[in-house]
Amino acid sequence: MTPAARDPQMLKGILPVLVIALLTEQESYGYELVVRLQEAGLEDIAAGTVYPVLTRLEREGHISSRLVASPSGPARKYYLPTPAGTEHLERAAADWRQLARTVEHVLERIAPTTEEPS
Repeated sequence: MTPAARDPQMLKGILPVLVIALLTEQESYGYELVVRLQEAGLEDIAAGTVYPVLTRLEREGHISSRLVASPSGPARKYYLPTPAGTEHLERAAADWRQLARTVEHVLERIAPTTEEPS
């Protein structure tokens, strides 16, 4: 099945939140995080989209990193949320849920919800 086309602007706004959420579950290096996002349903996400998000989140103090030697190549940079990142995630998740409720409320007024066929 081909992934549905997404508006890149919608993903741009929520991707940092998804990254911190996944890192809360498990420390990960960049490519591993890309795979985890793909497995979560963002099949079309590319490394070139995720690495700049990691850089920005680290610069903003929402995640920290450490280098870990790799048996098969250069050291890998593993990421974890900082306490500030965890607080940011909690606020952003609450904001997202409120926005999603509002969007659903408005969309339900104009058309019934339909499920995509599997």
